[in-house]
Amino acid sequence: MPAELTEKTDRYEGMLADALGAAEIAVPEATPLGETAAEIREMAQSYLEDGRHFREHDDPVNALAAFSYGYGWLDAGVRMGLFSVPEETDLFTIE
Repeated sequence: MPAELTEKTDRYEGMLADALGAAEIAVPEATPLGETAAEIREMAQSYLEDGRHFREHDDPVNALAAFSYGYGWLDAGVRMGLFSVPEETDLFTIE
């Protein structure tokens, strides 16, 4: 079990970091949708930082939860059209 938790935590941390790097705000920033996109990006970034904090303090369960929540926020923003992502990526559910 610990090996599975470690592997999954590693994978989700990498996925969230890669997703943050790939997703670009696709709506005008000075609009309500732009503000929402910025908030979603901030939430995802905060969850990445929180997950890394939990991991540093030997709490892999909460680290995995934080990485998963952050990824979910960003993926939802992509699904709503607030972010553009490269077509060749498999990081998001875009279809």
